[in-house]
Amino acid sequence: MDDGIGEALEYNRWATSTLIDACRSLPDAVVDARLPGFSGSCRELFAHVVGGQQTFVLRTMGRQHEGELNRDSPWPGWDALARIARESADALVGAARRSPPDAEVELPYGRRRYRYPVRFFLVHAVEHGVEHRTEIKLQLGQQGIETPDLDGWPFAESRGYGAEVEA
Repeated sequence: MDDGIGEALEYNRWATSTLIDACRSLPDAVVDARLPGFSGSCRELFAHVVGGQQTFVLRTMGRQHEGELNRDSPWPGWDALARIARESADALVGAARRSPPDAEVELPYGRRRYRYPVRFFLVHAVEHGVEHRTEIKLQLGQQGIETPDLDGWPFAESRGYGAEVEA
């Protein structure tokens, strides 16, 4: 498949890992706060983001609902969350690298099956991560917590992109 989707998923892995690392030492009161206008506490949103990655991996194989994390899951702890995030992100990158551009899967829902291009689930994984990491960052910002810059430039720097060239 297109390397652009793979690169976007590598960014997704980096951004989620960076945000998890930045939040590990925050007090429970901060990550458990339920502020108005957000779809859950930071802790719930982290479980949702990482569980979403697990779901998207399964969906690239035509499967779902096999015990993925969700907002209501017992908190796995920061170390387990980081491990699950890394493993599921690696699997998404792998799916992007090995899937032909026209790959499709059939996904069961209810008593029916629906056909989707695999690339849809990969793109959705990136969008889903951006949406909910932004929610986490905004919620922390409203509590006066400084958050990491998850823009493309810090990602590029982490990858060693942008080396100066000689004239």
